[in-house]
Amino acid sequence: MPSASHRHRRARPERRTARASVVSVVALAAVALVVSLVVAFRPDGGSGEPAAAPAVSAKASASPSVSPEPSSASPSPTAGKKKSVSPKPTPSAPSPSTSARPAPRTPAATGSLAGRIRPGASYRGVATSYDIGDGDGACSFGPSSDVMTAAMNTADYETSKACGAYVLVRAGGKSITVRITNECPAPCVAGQLDLSREAFAKLAPLSAGRITVDWSLLSPAISDTVSIRYKTGSSRYWCGIQALGHRNPLARLEVRTGDGSWLSLPRAEYNYFLSEQGTGCGGSIRLTDIYGERLTVEGLAVRAEAVQGTGVQFARR
Repeated sequence: MPSASHRHRRARPERRTARASVVSVVALAAVALVVSLVVAFRPDGGSGEPAAAPAVSAKASASPSVSPEPSSASPSPTAGKKKSVSPKPTPSAPSPSTSARPAPRTPAATGSLAGRIRPGASYRGVATSYDIGDGDGACSFGPSSDVMTAAMNTADYETSKACGAYVLVRAGGKSITVRITNECPAPCVAGQLDLSREAFAKLAPLSAGRITVDWSLLSPAISDTVSIRYKTGSSRYWCGIQALGHRNPLARLEVRTGDGSWLSLPRAEYNYFLSEQGTGCGGSIRLTDIYGERLTVEGLAVRAEAVQGTGVQFARR
């Protein structure tokens, strides 16, 4: 039977082995724990692949980014994409040669020098009649055998601008042409024509008294040329100048001054153009119709009340 000491010697190594095993197990567990902790805290989770972004980062990326440009209230297929905004061109005046803005038309094409009575326009009014007597009237044309004339209401007479105008008058399917030689004051109203009895009778019986008419400006085919007349009392120190027989209404009468420029004379209600200081009296005269056409008459003498021919005429329109 073994001795007690021997049992003790054999027992001691067994206890040392057990302690070593425990220490080994604890060491291994510690190493495993360290490895596990290291693996757990690696960014790639130990797999070698990129780690997923934290949840907070994912939410931030899901939110739309703020764009400096204003966005439309309604979604569009290009939502989320930054638009390419082209700079706006600097506004500039359109060229007269473009179709958006045609080149300015000359007065000859538009009749821009006309007064109240404009070419191409039709006017509605009433027509009455009167006895023209010897054919003279406010336009100071003098006695005439021409009976196809009319007096224009004061508004459209426009301080004698209507004098000498030819007017086409229509009523009841009939039409006539008359020349304006007189003014019809109140009670004549705007648009009204006071026709000679002979002219009125071609549209309706004189017993009708008043009829509704349409009338418009006319540029007739005439053979006469323009004439010039100086008013009674005219001299080189004061003169009144009148144009007679013009096809189209006159817009302006000018005289040449001493320095070679043109001076436009004011028109009196009795249809003479007046040079109060005598400027240009007896010199060159320039006539302009409402279409802008100009006629120049050279050096007519100052001969009061004498009708002097010029041999020129405005074009038919």
